[in-house]
Amino acid sequence: MARILLVEDDPQIGQLVRGFLEREGHQVVWARTGREALENDPPDLVVLDRGLPDMEGLEVLKALRELDPLLPALVLTGRSDEESRVEGLLSGADDYLGKPFSLKELSARIQALLRRAGKEGARRYGPLELDFSRGEVRLLGEPLRLSPTERALLFTLAATPGRVYSREGLLQRVWGLEFEGNDRVVDAYVRLLRKKLGDDPRSPRFIETVVGLGYRFLG
Repeated sequence: MARILLVEDDPQIGQLVRGFLEREGHQVVWARTGREALENDPPDLVVLDRGLPDMEGLEVLKALRELDPLLPALVLTGRSDEESRVEGLLSGADDYLGKPFSLKELSARIQALLRRAGKEGARRYGPLELDFSRGEVRLLGEPLRLSPTERALLFTLAATPGRVYSREGLLQRVWGLEFEGNDRVVDAYVRLLRKKLGDDPRSPRFIETVVGLGYRFLG
């Protein structure tokens, strides 16, 4: 199925989740600290606790995203307040699950994230084909040459067709939290992508501008 990095310091929760996911067919690497998590190869998906003994879980996510900007991430936390959930999502988490949680719900959320991230392989959108596992892009059957940033931006948008991403959200996912430029760089790269895709912003086939909000991939 998928190679999942589980970052959880609680031995009872860690053993329970690892055993359940392995029975579901996944390969699970269990790290008990943030440092241990960062010593592993990038996984297909990360499930991580915010309350780690050596560092904050969102800092671990930030470091993992520098290696793989498209890495799907589900954050576990004992904090149930809305502010914590919003902070996690704004920091790049794709989903947020409060403790205690149902293992069946955890599995369903993981499957949804893997589908949205395209871990099942290639997807076709009319003349455009995206192979998420290989990072390849084809237009009208021919390879499309994109810069690493253009590719990361396109795959981020296309992972969840119809979802509106704010400029700030795209900055965090594609450029990282430490990027010092402003969000207008997103507009510039969207223009570059549209030009290479032959996409007319007035009648878009792939990337639509949502006025006052950001961008979405039409799929």
